[in-house]
This record gives sequence, structure tokens and C-alpha cells, in this order.
Amino acid sequence: MAGKQISDQRPMFIIFGGLSGVGKTTIARELARQLGAVYVRIDSIEQAVRDSGVLTEPLNDAGYRVGYAVAEDNLLLGHTVIADSVNPLQITRDAWMDVSTRAHVEAVEVEITCSDLHEHRRRVEVRSADIPGLTLPDWQSVVAREYQPWHRERIVLDTAGRSVAEVVKRLRDMISQQ
Repeated sequence: MAGKQISDQRPMFIIFGGLSGVGKTTIARELARQLGAVYVRIDSIEQAVRDSGVLTEPLNDAGYRVGYAVAEDNLLLGHTVIADSVNPLQITRDAWMDVSTRAHVEAVEVEITCSDLHEHRRRVEVRSADIPGLTLPDWQSVVAREYQPWHRERIVLDTAGRSVAEVVKRLRDMISQQ
């Protein structure tokens, strides 16, 4: 294949992952804005479920399951979809890929990192929640979180020392070259 054109004409599924505070949401949002893509954010879904007051038990994977369904519905309608979540486990990554298989849409997995530990910690410690009621993890929670290694090819982008515009441009170029 000579390369992909990222456009509304050919829907695709762009699946983000990465620890809290690496810049994943900022990048995913900007990419969704540029592409006119449907944006599915697990933090928003999970907080809405908490706010509903129906929880009597921990969320577990409920937010992800809602996200998979919303993503699949929109892919089946022919929309490009961007999924934004920590996506820390192989089982969640596989579930996102299953969505693309069921929808018969090409998927691209993107892992966002921040190789500058001091910068990553600073971001975690100074950011504020953009979702009312959402409690953001502190630095200790971020570094203690289970985050399994990836076992598939993916695009890996390091946000250390790079602007959002630079990272998004690089991501668009990399997706087009696949």
C-alpha cells in the first residue's frame, strides 16, 4: 500500500494509549479537531457514569465497554474515530482492535510517551481537571499504575520537548506513510 490518506472519505480508527500526563488527551483532541473525527474519551464516559449516581460497585471496565460501543457505532456510520484512554492493558488494546475488526475499518494504535521524567511529573502535578468532578491521579498513582508492554506494532510519539502542533503533524505524517 502506498500510504493512507487521512480524510473523511476513508474512515479509520485511531487508538491512543499512554500514562496520565504525557499529553495524550491534548494530542488526541487536536487530531480529532483537524480531522473532524469522532472523539471518544474514557475519562468523560467514566465521570458521567459516576455522576449518574447509579454506581454501587467500582467501575471496573464499564467505561471502556461504553467506549467500545460508541466507537463501533460511529465507525459503522463511516466516521473516523479517535479513542483516548490510558489503555494500559493488553486486554483493553485487544478489545479496541476487535472493534475495528467488527467495523471492518483499519486501526492505528498510538502510544504517547514523555521521556523526560521531570517534565512528565511537572505536567501531572500542575494540570487541572477539565471534566467537572474528575479527580486526577497524583504522581505516585501515575508511576504505580500497571501499564503492560505493547506486543503489536504501533506509532510511538515522545512529547518531551515538542509542541502539540509538532507531535500532531508528525502523527499525521506517520499515519499517512503506513
